[in-house]
Amino acid sequence: MCRILGLLLFCGSSLVAWAQQDVAPPAGGANVITQIRVIGNRKIPRETVLARLFTHVGDTYDAATIERDFNSLWNTGYFENLQIAREDTPKGILLDVIVKEKPTIREINYKGLNSVSTSDVLDRFKKEHVTGFSVESPYDPTRLARAIDVIRALLAEHGHQFATVKPDVKTIPPSSVSITFNIKEGPTVKVGNITFTGNRNVPSRDLRAAMRNLRPIGIPHSIFLENIFARTYDASKLEEDTERVRRALQDRGYFRAGVADPITHIRNEGGLSFFTFRPRQGKRIDIRMPVEEGERYRLGHITFTGNTHVPNVKALRAQFPTKDGEYFNATAVGKGLENLRKAYGSLGYINFTAVPTPQPDDAKHVVNLDIEIDEGKAFTVSRIEFQGNTITRDRVIRRELLIEEGAPYNSNLWEASLLHLNQLDYFDPLKVDQDTETHPDDQTGTVSLLLKVHEKGKNSIALNGGVSGLSGTFLGLNYSTNNFLGLGETLSLQGNLGNLARSVVFAFNEPYLRNKPVSVGFQLFSRKSDYNSARNYAAVTGQSNLTAAQQSLTQNYNQSSTGLNFSVAYPIRRTFKRIGLTYSWDKSTITTFSQASANLFQTLAFRSGQIQGPNALEGIYTSSVSLSYSYNKTGPSVFKPRFGTDINAALQIAGLFGNVRYFSPVVQYKHYMAMSGLHRNPDGRNVLAIRMQASYIQGFSGDVAPPFARFYSGGDNELRGFDVRAATPYAFIPVRQNITLTNPDGTPVPIDPNNFTLGNITIPIPIYRPVSVGGDVKFTNNLEYRIPIAGPVGFAVFNDFDITSVVRQSQLRQSVEGADQLNSPLYGCTSYYNGACQGGQSIQFINLIRPISGTNVVPRDSIGGEISALLPIVNAPMRLYYAYNVSRLFENVQGESLITRSMFPAGGAGDYTYNQAITAYDSLLHFREPRKTFRLSVSTTF
Repeated sequence: MCRILGLLLFCGSSLVAWAQQDVAPPAGGANVITQIRVIGNRKIPRETVLARLFTHVGDTYDAATIERDFNSLWNTGYFENLQIAREDTPKGILLDVIVKEKPTIREINYKGLNSVSTSDVLDRFKKEHVTGFSVESPYDPTRLARAIDVIRALLAEHGHQFATVKPDVKTIPPSSVSITFNIKEGPTVKVGNITFTGNRNVPSRDLRAAMRNLRPIGIPHSIFLENIFARTYDASKLEEDTERVRRALQDRGYFRAGVADPITHIRNEGGLSFFTFRPRQGKRIDIRMPVEEGERYRLGHITFTGNTHVPNVKALRAQFPTKDGEYFNATAVGKGLENLRKAYGSLGYINFTAVPTPQPDDAKHVVNLDIEIDEGKAFTVSRIEFQGNTITRDRVIRRELLIEEGAPYNSNLWEASLLHLNQLDYFDPLKVDQDTETHPDDQTGTVSLLLKVHEKGKNSIALNGGVSGLSGTFLGLNYSTNNFLGLGETLSLQGNLGNLARSVVFAFNEPYLRNKPVSVGFQLFSRKSDYNSARNYAAVTGQSNLTAAQQSLTQNYNQSSTGLNFSVAYPIRRTFKRIGLTYSWDKSTITTFSQASANLFQTLAFRSGQIQGPNALEGIYTSSVSLSYSYNKTGPSVFKPRFGTDINAALQIAGLFGNVRYFSPVVQYKHYMAMSGLHRNPDGRNVLAIRMQASYIQGFSGDVAPPFARFYSGGDNELRGFDVRAATPYAFIPVRQNITLTNPDGTPVPIDPNNFTLGNITIPIPIYRPVSVGGDVKFTNNLEYRIPIAGPVGFAVFNDFDITSVVRQSQLRQSVEGADQLNSPLYGCTSYYNGACQGGQSIQFINLIRPISGTNVVPRDSIGGEISALLPIVNAPMRLYYAYNVSRLFENVQGESLITRSMFPAGGAGDYTYNQAITAYDSLLHFREPRKTFRLSVSTTF
């Protein structure tokens, strides 16, 4: 109305001016605009208004130009009233631009908003393009009405179909307003019963499963547990589900299936709540969907026309995953058309289209497909440009592309290029349909490509901490940059302090050496790890409080290592394969805290030069070379892949310049599949993840592999139902053990009865004690079904399987010097004189550490579920999981020793001490691994 009044005033003033001019033409220059005044503006500067005008001082007055000025100012949306008035003066024409500004929105409040947050509303405004409706923007009733509609639609999606939204607009002098949305959400509306009529052959359960938006939440195909939770009713999504039901019928051969408009009925929910046992207050909408199946059709044949450049009809037909004679499947036909598009796209035909025309034969119940192909022309790439890379250089992105300027366009290579870039983790995940713009030129047959990226922060400083199996309770500080100077280099510094492990690592990697596709990097590290098998031994034997003697006979040591790695890798062009070479050097020192660990490290033949005894624990130099091969085609995210395969193989050979010699091949396979329920679906939100790994280790040139390099299983990163390094073979290790000579009344026999400070008489005895020795062969399989819940929170069902065994007993061989340390001394004490033992005997231990039967080849299997969340401050995933061990070590093994009665003196003290020794060291051993585990951890499995 204001605009019409302004135009009428403008036209009236123009007519008056024309009449005056016709009656008495003014003198020269009277039709020239001499001044333009802006009246009524408060916040908008006068210069801003004048800048919008096409008319300027000194111009000749023109009615058409004045009308353009009016439209230009009105379209800004700044004014609620606008007039342009003309005033004739003796010197010329004076224009008055009279405005009334729209009030400014000072604040926007939402009262009664419970089911969604304010940020959800703002996100929906952005998605629905509700622009110009925010604080400090001009108030516009039209935009207010649009905002109300969007809020209602958002609430309807969350089950509030009867929500009311009433705006309260209050004036804030002099020229502002406050807007308050008074919202009454009303009852929550859930989907009630979903029924179908007319489906004679297809079960209602299958049709209901096709309704992806409104079907109940439950366990698919479980019959009784399919309807656990009802979904929120959303009328806008019912139409989509109706089309999905029709497609589900067509996928089963009912080509002419039809689905009528669904019939809905609203009712009170009724009944008692399962959780509160109070009457339910919500609403339910029952849906009844009439369907008509019709006859069932088979696919006859598929013919192609227009395929000039690809005359191979068999190759075109092979793109369709359905065979002639099978029941017609609309989804399979759509998949075949998509495969055709990709196949032609790989040949450069960007404008390819395929129009299928079904030819049903109602008499034979057959559907023939005639596909009319419009190939267009093959395009070559003229230019590739990038947008959004403010830090990353163009050449860093360009060198990862598998397609070049001037080459034929290939859609498959372009998709693979984006996958390469995603694996760099420099940018947010890139998608072809969202982040790529193609600009074809039909005249020249060329296409220019624009890739829009959004860079991640290249530098990160993170404080992490928590509990993990490997590090125990830990706290760490990490600094890393994955795109140093925008050239792609990686620089990181990590420090972790835990009660089981401590480490400091500095690493650098250059992905392209002198602009050549050769990656080089190095790593400097210092680590210290504690390995205490006493805890694991207590777990498997059921003895919570081990004696001092038992503590001394279990593995308990720590390893300190300092060293460096240097690596070179070369990517194979136009593939996701990479070969690499790594040289590693480290110096390790072992500190033992039990006699069993001391015996194992001091007597095992793992050091060249046959260095044994205490000297074997220091100066352990490992110099190794590793050859590696990798194939990684997973995406779209490095840390949360949803599809693809990752294969890694490596062969490590140690012995060059070091004093340990062994080789160890490792092969690992990972695969990820997007899932919907139990079916593979590229668009599914769930992920099925699989990992398999096989490892082997063996010493050579007369040496065995060092104990710390052997394989121990268990822990958060591979076998969640077992403790770290607890799932391992056990073996009998020979030990020289001293036992105190004891009288039948339990008192020790002193060396000198008159001087107790000299101590008691001890008798050396030969025994075998069980220790965890690790395996030389290891196979691990992990299976996870991952379900995202909300944001960084997810749930997973998992199955972990592992078998770690000793297959080459010769790799547990003691050195000659080590065996002599046990065989040379005498054992026993048949008599004693003045507190000194007399009459010991020689014992010959075998020089092989023998695995205990029943503990060597033990498959271990855990099933369970876990809830995980990525903590933003800690920058690590926190997991709470429960694991049930389906298969575990559960054996009774008779202990072994070489103890005889002749090793003890005659008399009551000798008899009593002998019986004590047999009870302690030659009794039945009980190996009992835990049945279940419930644990909180900050870690990942894979």
